[in-house]
Amino acid sequence: MTITSISTWNSAGAQAPRFKPFIRQTIANSRQWEWIPRELQEAVQVVSHVLPFRVNEYVLDHLIDWNNIPDDPIYRLTFPHRDMLAPDEYAQLRELVLGHANPSALAALVRRIRMRMNPHPAGQMTHNVPRVNDAPLRGLQHKYKETVLFFPSAGQTCHAYCTFCFRWPQFVGMDDMKFDARESHELAAYLKLHPEVTDVLITGGDPLIMNTRSLEAFIEPLLAPELAHIQNIRLGTKSVAYWPQRFVSDRDADELMRLFERVVAAGKNLALMGHYNHAVELRPEIAQRAVKRIVGTGATLRMQGPLIRHINEDPASWAELWRTGVRLGAIPYYMFVERDTGPREYFQLPLARAHEIFQAAYQQVSGLARTVRGPSMSAFPGKVVIDGVASIGGEKVFALQFLQARNADWVRRPFYAKFDAAATWMDELKPAFGKERFFFEEEGGSRSEYGCGPNGARKVIPLMAARQDDADDGAVAGSGAATATALSASACGADSAV
Repeated sequence: MTITSISTWNSAGAQAPRFKPFIRQTIANSRQWEWIPRELQEAVQVVSHVLPFRVNEYVLDHLIDWNNIPDDPIYRLTFPHRDMLAPDEYAQLRELVLGHANPSALAALVRRIRMRMNPHPAGQMTHNVPRVNDAPLRGLQHKYKETVLFFPSAGQTCHAYCTFCFRWPQFVGMDDMKFDARESHELAAYLKLHPEVTDVLITGGDPLIMNTRSLEAFIEPLLAPELAHIQNIRLGTKSVAYWPQRFVSDRDADELMRLFERVVAAGKNLALMGHYNHAVELRPEIAQRAVKRIVGTGATLRMQGPLIRHINEDPASWAELWRTGVRLGAIPYYMFVERDTGPREYFQLPLARAHEIFQAAYQQVSGLARTVRGPSMSAFPGKVVIDGVASIGGEKVFALQFLQARNADWVRRPFYAKFDAAATWMDELKPAFGKERFFFEEEGGSRSEYGCGPNGARKVIPLMAARQDDADDGAVAGSGAATATALSASACGADSAV
């Protein structure tokens, strides 16, 4: 396939826009800053000491309706708000920030707030990091046996940050909680030892923040004959929404398209996991051109994103997003439940409401868009989807199932939880029909039920919130205390020792 070169110059013949980011220290240089009321400016300056803040000129100029702030969804998606912190936390932080207090006192408070926010949910650091020769591989995660996540160090930022992002510790200087790999040789070596792995997800941050040459250095080893078992290479990216110029008019956009073509020609499926949060992100002409260029290479673009209070509670927005994506050749993939990390109290919705929104949006689209799955929780045991609300034997229940799980035998096995109109996450649900535990929490049952070998010991996976209770002790793994009795390297099952 021949790619028409359009980098550097846009279709009107004008110089293509250059990427220009803004952070806390420079946002006042943007022309929009003076349009923001003073109390909202203060919130940005204060809260961004805890949560990452980065936006760019394209988002400011084309995605935010400045006549509707602070309620504009993209403004809330990218600008920190005071309600993202508890009132007492905001007051303490404001006093230290505006009073130019001792830096060590400010750093201690920021650390304490961050540790309260469950910086690494679902066992990311305690159970997902693989080991070789008893040494952890810092830039890898391996939770499900078929899929390995790879975090190249050069991709540990984004074109703009989402205020809900569950990977926020990657961006705030918490080096003891960061996933980053400086080279790809450890990834290739690990994959050679694990022929059961078919998928590699290159994530971050955002790998598309890298130039094409750097990205190619991480992808090229995956095309080697000895890694023929790697069938799918995924790129997790928000650039399709926050900087679609990456695929259209950046200096190396054509080179990037040729890289995509080479991966496809090598017999691999290249899948861009495009993070979209609102229909407005796919309305600009350049965003639609980006989708067409991506799928024109033979790569696939799958659309996913979380359901977030204040931002995308309108089913019509989701339906528009999925319909537009399908028309352009993209594939609706997931609607997630906002994870239990960061300013979750600000963004969370009851699971019952999440299902209502998903169902209402699903009803508005044709079968081509009904590839989307959700609402799905990426919890400690696996991806749990809410199939619906039903009455069984006179009891109102949530119908649930695993779409993916640490134990493969759990996948697509229906189970039920008591209906709870206020529950917002898996650990708030209780088993239905008088049971004390869900099936995957029980210590009893046959070995085959839990995927154990003849000598394997069954393990209990607790559903308690993976939070650090003692925020002041400086522990590295915020989720370690709550998951100490969960799956370990000695647990049974092919993908439990991760």
